[in-house]
Amino acid sequence: MSHRPARFTLDPAFTVGTAGPRLFGSFVEHLGRCVYTGIFEPGHPTADDQGLRQDVLELVRELGVTTIRYPGGNFVSGYRWEDSVGPAASRPRRLDPAWHSTETNRFGLSEYMGFLRRLGPGAEPMMAVNLGTRGVAEALQLLEYANHTGGTALSDLRIAHGDEDPYGIRLWCLGNEMDGPWQTGHKTAREYGRLAAETARAMRQLDPGVELVACGSSSQAMPTFAAWEATVLEETYDLVDHISLHAYYWPEDGDVDSFLASAVDMEAFIARVVATADHVGARLKSEKRITLSFDEWNVWYLPEWEARSQEFARDDWPEAPRLLEDRYSVTDAVVLGSLLIALLRHADRVAVACLAQLVNVIAPIMTEPGGPAWRQTTFFPFAQAARHGRGQVLDVRVDSPTYETRKYGEADLLHATAVRAEDGSVTVFAVNRDRTAPLPLEVALGRLGVTRVTGHSALADADPDARNTLTEPGRVVPHEVTGTAVADGTLTATLEPLSWNVIRLA
Repeated sequence: MSHRPARFTLDPAFTVGTAGPRLFGSFVEHLGRCVYTGIFEPGHPTADDQGLRQDVLELVRELGVTTIRYPGGNFVSGYRWEDSVGPAASRPRRLDPAWHSTETNRFGLSEYMGFLRRLGPGAEPMMAVNLGTRGVAEALQLLEYANHTGGTALSDLRIAHGDEDPYGIRLWCLGNEMDGPWQTGHKTAREYGRLAAETARAMRQLDPGVELVACGSSSQAMPTFAAWEATVLEETYDLVDHISLHAYYWPEDGDVDSFLASAVDMEAFIARVVATADHVGARLKSEKRITLSFDEWNVWYLPEWEARSQEFARDDWPEAPRLLEDRYSVTDAVVLGSLLIALLRHADRVAVACLAQLVNVIAPIMTEPGGPAWRQTTFFPFAQAARHGRGQVLDVRVDSPTYETRKYGEADLLHATAVRAEDGSVTVFAVNRDRTAPLPLEVALGRLGVTRVTGHSALADADPDARNTLTEPGRVVPHEVTGTAVADGTLTATLEPLSWNVIRLA
């Protein structure tokens, strides 16, 4: 089947907003092997003096992640921050009910900050406080330990533990997924909203410069969605900066066509949360505009995890078990690229976004204990977007051939956005959702002043199920596409079937 060209027009006068570094964040939770034998493995051949795997550090730098959320996730709702500081050998072992594991606390707050420092400039902490089993007092204690310069019991304790300089953590999550019945310390919207407001007020008294994220719904499929956001924001609107969104996608019942259109759902989710937040702001007659922290998003084969989770023995509490270690295909990578496009298309309201998670656990990077680390297929779209997706997001409105999906109805075959960098160069990110046919693309470049193609990279494969593995870590990599050109102010290209594309213009 051949398609008519998909088309859109770019003009520097029509922009969405600025895509900053925080759109390319990630997430490190004490879950499975994300921390232990993921980023932290003393005794590994590449481990540095802090026990951090340097092979993983190199891949994380290449991935381009910025803000890294920690320590959870569901884990945070049972987290005792004081267990994670001081001499590692003296830290207590605890049961983690969230993931039915034993937490050794060998990696804690100081090691997390050391990890960020080893990553280098641009790596920013995003710390979550426990509002499940704890509350205002413990949040204040953690904030004082982390951010106060010295001269108090807790700040001096940090100094005694070897960190003389304060951590300077600006971005804080007020709990995690408190709407979920699975969450330790689950609360109603009103209960959580009151607790989040009191915690926010107290934290700002201690450190006025903090930036705070209130918990939104854990997904828009929750029966309390939108009502939860409205109630929480009624309590916290003038005290917080962002509200969180979480979304995971997988091919439900093998429905690949709907899976490829997952970004339709993500964009609708963003629009609904924006509408809810703005409605609350209007009712409060506030000039303030709440922005969004999409601090968990990814492809996750959730039903497979739920089925396997029933197999765990209730009296077995392993250390760092292999949990949620999805192995991603070309199809998964194309969907992830489309989700990145969705986030960029809403850069005016999405201020923070964190791919969940960073290593081993539904992650772009995989490791083996004592062995190598390698890139999953999903590594490449994220790394390319993090490298080329910062700047002014141009307003892209596609005229595209469509196809039918079971879940979302008629969807465009083309999903695209474009970002203009400070030097005037433009990057077009585009996904062809057609699984069998190429898609011609025509882009009117208007007054952008770009005249040549400096590269067209595509991630695609004849086998949509192809994956990178321990034995074949380079099976799937992006390849260069020929024939893409600019003539008479129009970019022309052919997007391969089921492909993620990055077209660079100068």
